[in-house]
Amino acid sequence: MDSEVSRIEKDSLGEIAVPQGALYGAQTERARRNFAFSSLRFPRTFISALGLIKGSAAKVNSGLGRLDTGLAEAIAAAAAEVEQGTHDLQFPLDVFQTGSGTSMNMNANEVIATLASSRTRQRVHPNDHVNLGQSSNDVIPTAIHISAARSAGDRAIPALRNLSIACSSRADRLAHLVKTGRTHLMDAVPLTFAQEISGWQFQVEASLMRLEFALGGVLELAIGGTAIGTGLNAHPAFGSFMAKEIANRTKLPFVPSPNLFAAIATQDPVLALSSQLRGAAIAMMKIANDVRWMNSGPISGIGEISVPAIQPGSSIMPGKANPVIAEAVTMLCASVIGNDSTIATAAQYSNFQLNTMLPLVAHKVLESIEFVAEAATALATGVIPEFEVNDGRISDALARNPILATALVPRLGYDAVAKITNEARRSGRPIAEVAKEQSSLSPEEIDELLNPLQMAHPHSATRHE
Repeated sequence: MDSEVSRIEKDSLGEIAVPQGALYGAQTERARRNFAFSSLRFPRTFISALGLIKGSAAKVNSGLGRLDTGLAEAIAAAAAEVEQGTHDLQFPLDVFQTGSGTSMNMNANEVIATLASSRTRQRVHPNDHVNLGQSSNDVIPTAIHISAARSAGDRAIPALRNLSIACSSRADRLAHLVKTGRTHLMDAVPLTFAQEISGWQFQVEASLMRLEFALGGVLELAIGGTAIGTGLNAHPAFGSFMAKEIANRTKLPFVPSPNLFAAIATQDPVLALSSQLRGAAIAMMKIANDVRWMNSGPISGIGEISVPAIQPGSSIMPGKANPVIAEAVTMLCASVIGNDSTIATAAQYSNFQLNTMLPLVAHKVLESIEFVAEAATALATGVIPEFEVNDGRISDALARNPILATALVPRLGYDAVAKITNEARRSGRPIAEVAKEQSSLSPEEIDELLNPLQMAHPHSATRHE
């Protein structure tokens, strides 16, 4: 590297040229060169968590008498800048790096040390001062938990709540509309739009509840365990004080892990969280696909609803419009499902006292949280409240649905109703018309039994409304 645009830094492996303006040092530069595998970088939320950890550690170590007050204040001030995002461009490392995330930890240590050194007349050492009482093995899992808990609380959980509210609101407005139910993609007995959407809402609410439960494990922190869980080189109270400090600063109930060996050696809590993010994604994929099917047509498909035409749908077919937001949602959800498979694989790389796919776990779980939030927001704002119901199409399909005859079975028997159904299907006539010809029931009884709204509310006292 040209000496005019670089400076020489030194680490345990010797000297290396580092870009002149870089705040990081030798270890980060080695990693930048060695791990040039992709364009994937650690997200802002993860870098923020590292800044939070380093600033908290400086304060805690000072309080424990292990770090000079002046140095601690300089480190804390520098770490606050990292936490706030002032120096994100100084974190250039690829996600695909050493499995413990040591390079990313040292990136933070070096940047903060450089910034802190400029604030004090003493040299701040990235290992001896910024990393005091810590190792990459407990810092990176702690950063994963902090960033995941914060992101889920700030993004995914509110977005899913808003989706539930959107479903509830739309169900209320469509409670009077009865449509054809479907099983196996084939016509079945009727239900209301409100009933169908209530199923969507329940899925979202259940996913939200399970996601919130899974966050409990993520609120347990590995910090204080240092390299393998014994706490070697950390003050005995360091981990508990760190959890308290991080909880105070984030307003989240973080606590020390009850078993630091498991906290460092495994990624079980994040695996559980990822599983529930996958569950939310699957629920939203079901909603998006239901919308796509109901919107299909407009002539030869189901055509029960029409979604807004917001994009030209084809480069060759003029006038075509597609359910593009719903399709985008399904791709976001598919990505979350894929991320969960990756995290499941990564969680298996917990050999002896350390998981060695921590950077990949961090990237995938934070991406999944973001994708769940974006998918939920898209459904809540661009799909659920926006589609129009095609009343005429629904009414016509209901009138010709031979499965309505199911309501006649208690009065006429299965075999007799099967004959009526087959004739209605063969002739294409409404089921009520055929039933009036082939049964002993009065026209009034048949109309009463085949009332779609009554069939959708068979046990309701207000089913005739």
